[in-house]
Amino acid sequence: MRLVLIQSPVQDFYETKVRLQPLGLAYLKAAVEKYHPDVEVVIRDYHSGAGRKTIRWPKEFDYLRSYYAEQDRGPFSTFFNYFHFGWSFAEIEADLRQLNPTWIGISSLFTPYYREALAIAKCARRATVAPTIFGGSHVSAAPHQILGQPEVDYVIQGEGERPLVELISYFKGLTPLETVSNLGYKLNGESHWNCLRDNYSLDEIPLPSMDEFPLNRYTYEGKPIAFLITSRSCPHKCSFCSVHLTFGNRYRRRSVTDVVHEIKTRYDQGYRVIDFEDDNLTFYKDEMKELCRSIIAIFPHRQMQLVAMNGISYLSLDDELLELMWAAGFTHLNLALVTSDQSVRETTKRPHTIEAYLRVVEKAHSLGFQIVSYQILGLPNESLDSMIQTLGFNARQPVLLGASIFYRTPGSPIAQGLELTEDDFFKARTTAMAIETAEVSRAHLYTMLIATRILDYLKGLPLPGESRLSDLLQQDPPEIGVKILRDLFTTGRLRFLTSQGSRDNLNFCTKTFTRILVAAQSVTTLRGSQIVLDVLPRHQEKRDVHNSPMPAVPV
Repeated sequence: MRLVLIQSPVQDFYETKVRLQPLGLAYLKAAVEKYHPDVEVVIRDYHSGAGRKTIRWPKEFDYLRSYYAEQDRGPFSTFFNYFHFGWSFAEIEADLRQLNPTWIGISSLFTPYYREALAIAKCARRATVAPTIFGGSHVSAAPHQILGQPEVDYVIQGEGERPLVELISYFKGLTPLETVSNLGYKLNGESHWNCLRDNYSLDEIPLPSMDEFPLNRYTYEGKPIAFLITSRSCPHKCSFCSVHLTFGNRYRRRSVTDVVHEIKTRYDQGYRVIDFEDDNLTFYKDEMKELCRSIIAIFPHRQMQLVAMNGISYLSLDDELLELMWAAGFTHLNLALVTSDQSVRETTKRPHTIEAYLRVVEKAHSLGFQIVSYQILGLPNESLDSMIQTLGFNARQPVLLGASIFYRTPGSPIAQGLELTEDDFFKARTTAMAIETAEVSRAHLYTMLIATRILDYLKGLPLPGESRLSDLLQQDPPEIGVKILRDLFTTGRLRFLTSQGSRDNLNFCTKTFTRILVAAQSVTTLRGSQIVLDVLPRHQEKRDVHNSPMPAVPV
């Protein structure tokens, strides 16, 4: 008996190269091996390790062609080609035929890539007689849509360990189908849905099985990386997030002892970086401090690098915890600011304050953390002014700007009552820039996205002290980035840098970019130096920034 668990390839304008390790499948493999040791479990990661291939643009994205019109070689580029990342479907079909699985489990984690997961199911239909089982966050958000596909036999909602173990017991003839937790299935042409029940407790679930993952396949800054979670679900109820559909409303943490044991195990296996993928890693500060102290005791010289690329809630950080995290080996801090507008934070049910954010940034920067602060552009009911103020506010902090463009996640509170179509599912990604409002157009979103890249470029300059932008623009000979900015400020036009020369970017709104600069007034680099924004594009008059009123907290 052989169970094959699959991570699908994805198709998009870009991929996040680091965060590919299929941790969920590794957990499923470990659970099945514990309760059904006679079943061989094979993980096939069809996403990583096979490069990318340029493919035809989907017709649904034709409206983006003027935005992603040129293969820009400059430092402020967005997107151009559309890629297939991972194995081809022909290769996958041949591999499945050779594997000859008894059952196939397919992960459909991310809504915009549900089509690729379904394409795997079609490959499986042609190559094998194995039933297909779908699980993952998208399945929890849209179970009826997935089960309605002819190539899908079963779907599992929520966490998958207990349901998959129980389903295999059914396949073995040990338990009735209707008793399998969280299962959707077809019988006589009709869909049936079993009761939702709690998963195993976190400390009952064995450590995820990573024995099939070569150390050189998943790396971070050239070092082998392992993913790890200390908890499931999140105590917050942000309206744009659907995490509770998968992990339930009850926030649960693993014991510190169990987490430390896993970290030691990964180190002994050769991993040198741990990425904590929790949705809320630091909510219980005392437990997180205990974990850090335990890690320091094992690795007193920060032998294991620690990151949390899924982001950390700054509300739960204090000076002591930041100091312990740094001593334990954390090097980067990904903070989810989302917005600096209090009214929007209240609307989206984010219980955060700007004062807390500023305290965390100041302390973390003093310790040496590399900080990325994430903003969501295009949140419903947020004005363009509010988004610009947040960009300007973060420009003045010693952080890199991470911008994502809002999309409706099926099953999230903000999408309740909306009849989302499969086209909406497909466009649920930042690159689609799919949602416009009466005030915030696609051109605004596009301009703000590029503005974050320009500001991050300035933040990365190795300046020893205070500088003025007008002086930087006179650099001779100029770097490519400086040359493009000089052209922007003297002509009012941003240009693509292509192999055929430079061309005007007709969708970049210089007026919106200027408003961002006015809101910022200065840029703080990652080293803490200041760049005074004393000039504006297209020969606008210089401003005396030091005499301009600047509120301590943006409205």
